[in-house]
Amino acid sequence: MLSSPRPLFAGIDIGGTTTQVVVCSDDLTVLDRAETATPARDGGRAMVGAALDALAPLLARVPGRLVGAGIGAAGVVDSANGRILVASDSFHGWAGFAVTAAVEDGLGVPAYLDNDVNAFLYGEVNGGAVRGETDVLGMTLGTGVGGALWTNGSLYAGPHGAAGEIGHIPGFGDLPCSCGGRGHLETLASGRAVAARYADRTGRHRTAREVAEAAALGDENALAVYREAGAGVARAIVITAGVADITTVVVGGGVSRAWSLLDPFIRSALAADPPVSGHPVRLVRAALASDAVPVGAAARARGELAARPGVTA
Repeated sequence: MLSSPRPLFAGIDIGGTTTQVVVCSDDLTVLDRAETATPARDGGRAMVGAALDALAPLLARVPGRLVGAGIGAAGVVDSANGRILVASDSFHGWAGFAVTAAVEDGLGVPAYLDNDVNAFLYGEVNGGAVRGETDVLGMTLGTGVGGALWTNGSLYAGPHGAAGEIGHIPGFGDLPCSCGGRGHLETLASGRAVAARYADRTGRHRTAREVAEAAALGDENALAVYREAGAGVARAIVITAGVADITTVVVGGGVSRAWSLLDPFIRSALAADPPVSGHPVRLVRAALASDAVPVGAAARARGELAARPGVTA
């Protein structure tokens, strides 16, 4: 008697710079992965097309049957209708794009859209640094700064899909933000901001990674930039702790690669201005690295399909 092919889940992370794709087994083990550049200036159809092109060879060589796909996408999303509501100026033709429909057309299976930071948090709670936690703030420090909330054992997106978006709350200075606002955390703690703040101080243009390398060698301007970023992240944590009483925090994204620099600055600022509850903050670096968003997106798809009556993987 022939056994049924094993169910597979695809996870897609469409970021501002790169797109990551994975194919997972039913227990969310990553069976294969790939990445490609995100054509962020070419519109939604091009971005989804690039993701599907990267996914195609994985599906061709991993044995099994694709049953669902999850997408973590940059921006504020309407998960129920599978569309991007708001996107930063890094993207063209992304706001309003029907992401879920495009992925379903391309793959022929149900697909589910979430904000990339929500998907990141799904991944870390299901199989990463905060596995099994019931209340978590997730933060990603990448091209931009994103946030998401996990409360009472499930994601809390809020009535408009923007809960946890700590990266775009004002009160962190007066610098212009990519979203059109001013004084947001993103102006201090994103990779783009780290590079810009260093250039403002020195006139030298470096990537965030190069600024981190300079800081590690004792460059005072580079250290000051990371100190400001860490203080901003700490303030965001304290705000969240004061509003939602959440003190477990997982941080990921490209800027977190400089964790040995960032972590002491965050902890120093938290020590000077702790949460009003007096409860200590549990601060951890993400464990799944670049897999967190696509694995979390796959986890969302798996959960949605498991909850559908009469549907089996």
